Amino acid sequence: MSENLGVGSRVKHPAYGDGVIIGISSVAYQVCFIQYGIKPLGRDYSSWEVIEEVTADQELTFNNLEKSLIKILSNWSDITPVVGLGDKWDGGTMILKPYDDNLKGKEIPIDTFFHKIVMVRDRIRVMEQRINSSKLSDEEKVNLQQYITRIYGSLTTFNVLFKYKEDHFTGEKS
Repeated sequence: MSENLGVGSRVKHPAYGDGVIIGISSVAYQVCFIQYGIKPLGRDYSSWEVIEEVTADQELTFNNLEKSLIKILSNWSDITPVVGLGDKWDGGTMILKPYDDNLKGKEIPIDTFFHKIVMVRDRIRVMEQRINSSKLSDEEKVNLQQYITRIYGSLTTFNVLFKYKEDHFTGEKS
């Protein structure tokens, strides 16, 4: 039974997937599901998996709720955080020049190219989160994580574009 779950509890519904209890009435939970929005579920509902329980009598402050929401959004969303382009590249242009002079080259604003690189990085991170929370075996998760690490290693060439070192790609450590 899940009658004592409090606001902030994380659950996994068999049909709706991952969600968070955002409200409680005398008969139902209000649950916000990542892909399906807010759904009411009876307080006696027991077919979901409780991922993280916050007891109903536990005091939930705005600060704790805000931290929970930030954690949920960063783990499950495709929202791209603001990542700084290195100052020396501001307003710059990337020029792709083919070997054959008869062929036309291409100029791309560096900030457009940089945005695409950041989007790739963030989508890899989302994929990594989904692998970690999947029902794959530990061995399968480790194998996929090794591929992700190699992908990051292949992208280290682009670290020169980042303003801050903490935003860099990192691959396998020697």
